[in-house]
Amino acid sequence: MPPRSPEPASPIELVRRHDHDRFLASLFMPAARRPAVWALLAFNLEIARVREAVSQPIIGQIRLQWWRDALDEIYTGKPPRRHEVVEPLAAAIEAHRLTRLHFDTLIDGREFDLGDEPPANLAVLERYLEKTSSRLIDLQLEILDVTAPAAFEAARSVGIAWGLVGLARALPFHAAQGRIYLPADLMAATGVERDALLAGKGSDAVKAVVRHLSDRASEHLAAASQLRRQIPREAIPALLSARTARAYRNRLARVDHDPFDRRLQAPDAGAVPRLALARYLGLV
Repeated sequence: MPPRSPEPASPIELVRRHDHDRFLASLFMPAARRPAVWALLAFNLEIARVREAVSQPIIGQIRLQWWRDALDEIYTGKPPRRHEVVEPLAAAIEAHRLTRLHFDTLIDGREFDLGDEPPANLAVLERYLEKTSSRLIDLQLEILDVTAPAAFEAARSVGIAWGLVGLARALPFHAAQGRIYLPADLMAATGVERDALLAGKGSDAVKAVVRHLSDRASEHLAAASQLRRQIPREAIPALLSARTARAYRNRLARVDHDPFDRRLQAPDAGAVPRLALARYLGLV
């Protein structure tokens, strides 16, 4: 059976409910491009949540293969499968000539989620984020008809920064599922106790690793900002997650990089004004 959502809904509803930060950023896309972006983000949700929906890795592999097969059918011109995400995604791919390789890379990246071992080091973690978060921005740039190399270079940095900060904030959620995305070498160097972490216990060692990830995110955000003058204004809506990543990085700093501090999950009242200003000024 196809991996249908537990609550079948349109892509916009799925994204609004389960990926609110990206949903807010999508509202600053040109109106005619938003349905394609929502279809893309809904697809990303489907593959990102595979691990949460399965009890065994092999079942997760089967679900990811289902999406590969669905994409095969779309790209070979066959009628799309009857599914609340596949059908609008097929329309987006056709309308904007989206690159198949990006979708394959997104799915391949999500295979890492099916295991329980943390990434060996920061380089491995960043490659995972480049395959997932950064490629998602690449596809949004294609929807916007952006071809400037600087925009795609910035997308790589923004995607990695967004992922580093996001994984730090999601650490309690992942730990409760038995998943750890903190680099193993950094955990060993700082003395993070894996069993304690999985039990939901914070420590100064955990804070040290999260601070390291936050600092690395800052480096990637700075690299993206340096490209600002080379990035066309029409690319800015696809890169707005840089502003959200900065806000969450700052919030991490205010709680001393403690991922278990509940203040990290408080609603962000300044999100829309921040994104609007960045869109108007062309900030990355």
